[in-house]
Amino acid sequence: MSDSKKTTKDSVKPEVSVDSAKNSVQPEALETAEAKTETKEEQKQTEQKDISVKLGSLFAYKVGMTNVYEKNQMIPVTVLKYETARVTQIKTKEKEGYTAVQVALESSKKAGKAMKSHLNKAGFKNKALYMREVRGALPEGVQVGQEVSIESMQKGDKIFVSGISKGHGFAGVVKRWGFGGGPAAHGAEKHRTTGSIANTATQGRVFPGKKMPGHFGCDRITQTSRIVDVLPAKGAILVQGPVPGAKNSLIEIRKQEAVQ
Repeated sequence: MSDSKKTTKDSVKPEVSVDSAKNSVQPEALETAEAKTETKEEQKQTEQKDISVKLGSLFAYKVGMTNVYEKNQMIPVTVLKYETARVTQIKTKEKEGYTAVQVALESSKKAGKAMKSHLNKAGFKNKALYMREVRGALPEGVQVGQEVSIESMQKGDKIFVSGISKGHGFAGVVKRWGFGGGPAAHGAEKHRTTGSIANTATQGRVFPGKKMPGHFGCDRITQTSRIVDVLPAKGAILVQGPVPGAKNSLIEIRKQEAVQ
């Protein structure tokens, strides 16, 4: 009886190999997995398109200088490190009286309730380290929270570069304004001074704006330059020409076409 029971039980069990089961399931599973990955990639691409926006200005940090070769010529360039900026506000003529896009860079220390509520829409949990405006015509489809694409600038674009120049402390007129100074002879009493600054008795005062000794540097300066290359993977922009400011200072890059 025991043998007959064993045989009946063994005969009931289905004889299916593991390899055949795997082979039968694999094609359908692979097709569904590939379809899912394709849909995910398409969603990511569409999301990236929706997130990024191109503006006429970018803000980047001054890193230093290097050189590159262009048409077998060595060109000195300044490397600007681009940090991803987000749109935090859109200003219109109806509400603010002018059109502009407010941009914020890098989250910093904790902020107050008003600042948090203003920046939370753009994805900032704390306050932003820098907040700047890009004035001009609003790009199509711009929304709060979008990232400003580094591809707003292209290779060969002519640009205006603005930044705060290096500070040199208190300086005299010779260093600050390039005055020639007095005679260098031993008998002269004035070598590097300003000389006379006032008028006769009819005026009897010094006019505002007179070139005098004072704080030299720390002024906003704008120079014309050219973009040699844009490296989106490294987040770097190579600029040929003068770039004002010290290392790690914030630099504004504006297209000349956008300004005109």
